[in-house]
Amino acid sequence: MGRLVSLLLFLCAATGLDGKGFDVTTTTPTPKVKENEGVDMTCSFTADFGSDPRIEWRFVDSKGSAGYVMFDKKITDSYANRVTIYSNTNLRFSKVTSKDNGVYYCDVSSASSTPKSAKVVLTVLVPPSVPNCGIPQTVTTNTRATLTCHDPNGSPPPTYSWYKGTTLLPADPSTNVAFKNATYKLDTKTGMLVFPSVTKMDTGEYYCEVSNEAGPSQRCKSVKMEVRDINTGGIVAGVIFGLLLLGLLIFGLWFANKKGYLPLKTESNKQSSAAYKPPSVYGGGGGEEDDVSKIHLYFKNNIVIFIL
Repeated sequence: MGRLVSLLLFLCAATGLDGKGFDVTTTTPTPKVKENEGVDMTCSFTADFGSDPRIEWRFVDSKGSAGYVMFDKKITDSYANRVTIYSNTNLRFSKVTSKDNGVYYCDVSSASSTPKSAKVVLTVLVPPSVPNCGIPQTVTTNTRATLTCHDPNGSPPPTYSWYKGTTLLPADPSTNVAFKNATYKLDTKTGMLVFPSVTKMDTGEYYCEVSNEAGPSQRCKSVKMEVRDINTGGIVAGVIFGLLLLGLLIFGLWFANKKGYLPLKTESNKQSSAAYKPPSVYGGGGGEEDDVSKIHLYFKNNIVIFIL
């Protein structure tokens, strides 16, 4: 009899009937569904928790933000209008959007056990849209050139490809004999095409194409990127033009002074001196005469000089 009881206790522990050793599983680990369509997420467990198991559904989006879909046996407010519970543990979305992309966890536990989870990775299928491309039209030789491409809507995240004319640029130019001398760097995940030091050979029509499994590929309008040498002639011409303007200004001042168009001397308004001055012996009247401050302006060697 004792051996029979021991065997029953062993089987109970092995099958998780004590609520401690159990498994949580799902039959929908990686659902893929088109946007605005419905999807089910299942969750089941092997333990017998009686009438009071604790079941929760958590959601973590691609940016790491987390929240509950189901908590305390109820659908949370943000999902109440499009998610329902069926068979006590499963979720049913009436429709999904691209914001529902992410990982869902079904957490199961009881008062006497640690939680265990089943993971569901949902992919909402959204076809690519026409990408936004940034392609410089003029670049100076031996400088860095960056071409950008971004599709904000495609799901799953699209793959980016770049074309020069009708030629597809390989993601790794070193693997293609025709591009063995190319120095560009292409990131197919971010859509960035970088030329560390452009040459005239890089001149051409460029466009970007995005693709994913949800629908047909899309591309942006091609734009010509022209690589030019530094315009040294223009720089020299600008310097010469500036010097000519300066020479004309100096000549104009000199000519105006020579013709008398500029005043030679200006006299300030007389101001009374605060100091006492004795009567002039030549004035005959014995009166007081104010000291006069004067400002003289004259040219000397074609330079304007002020004297107080």
